[in-house]
Amino acid sequence: MIVRERVENGGLILFVVLATIGLAAIVFSFVGALLWAGLAALLFQPLFQRLLRRWPGRRNVAAAVALLIITVAVVIPALIIASLVVDQAASLYTQLRSGQINFAAYFEQVHDALPRRIQRLLDSSGFNTFERAQAQVADAVGNSASVLARSALSIGANAAAWLLAFGVGLYVTFFLLRDGDRIGQGIVRALPLEPEVAARLADKFVAVVRATIKGSGIVALVQGALGAATFWIVGLPAALLWGALMAIAALLPAVGPAIIWGPVAIYLLATGAIWQAAVVIASGVFVIGLADNILRPILVGRDTGIPDWLVLVTTLGGIDLIGLSGIVVGPLAGALFLTGWQILTEQRGLRTEGAAEQAERETSVPQRPD
Repeated sequence: MIVRERVENGGLILFVVLATIGLAAIVFSFVGALLWAGLAALLFQPLFQRLLRRWPGRRNVAAAVALLIITVAVVIPALIIASLVVDQAASLYTQLRSGQINFAAYFEQVHDALPRRIQRLLDSSGFNTFERAQAQVADAVGNSASVLARSALSIGANAAAWLLAFGVGLYVTFFLLRDGDRIGQGIVRALPLEPEVAARLADKFVAVVRATIKGSGIVALVQGALGAATFWIVGLPAALLWGALMAIAALLPAVGPAIIWGPVAIYLLATGAIWQAAVVIASGVFVIGLADNILRPILVGRDTGIPDWLVLVTTLGGIDLIGLSGIVVGPLAGALFLTGWQILTEQRGLRTEGAAEQAERETSVPQRPD
């Protein structure tokens, strides 16, 4: 009987694993849309619950209104900004191809404006008259522009597939908003883990997702917007594009937006644009830099407990592995890794303490005289 139960349980587990693999293979082409639909439903679940309290028992209406708010307040502005960024990127690529923008010449201007001692130090380090650096920068920018152009052509060629995935994402978001609380509880109960462990992992999952999107995501967008406004004030071309790059850089701890505005300020100083450089530096230090310290405590209610170095590594690794979705998936994987090992260590400690107490009780039992 015991052997039969083990065989049946093993067969059921094998069936579940195979069915899961089959489903993942079938929906693989929509995995990005499904991922962002789940993240949106998780992030805006409080909005849905508030609307549901306004219309008790009308879950369809509450979910539809929540989805409409998401579309108007988030999706449409994001699409507009993305189209503007693409237009500026295309214009920048055209100027690069025509020679109107020459990064090698800009670097030469910066090199010539540096003090003689620094120039000799750079030259002695292998940058002979900075020509090698100019060639490398020109090649890097040219390759990046080529990749951008190919990506734009790919998006245009696959516009129908993108629209289909976008529609699927919105459609799934509606049902995840409506039934997300029930689905989440069902998943936690179905996990082959102890109830306390499953609940703890679920809490960590929710905390990291909300912290990444509400905290890092919104703060990065604000810093990118401030950077774009700063670059527009000092008259730099493609200000919105550089602001978008600054928003991406703001997601990386220990690096941040300074990796964008710092070189810009150096170039402005080297080329004699003193007041423009002063504006960029002041904005970068006192406006863009402080936005993180002011907004993050307001947007993130609790700390995720992930070290900054792990956030940096997992974010870069996630972007390299799966693209833009890695911004969330990377830190999430790191947080679940730390939480899992922490729970395992705690359980092993409890078992060790229990075994020691048991051994102590056994040795303290008085022996009866013969």
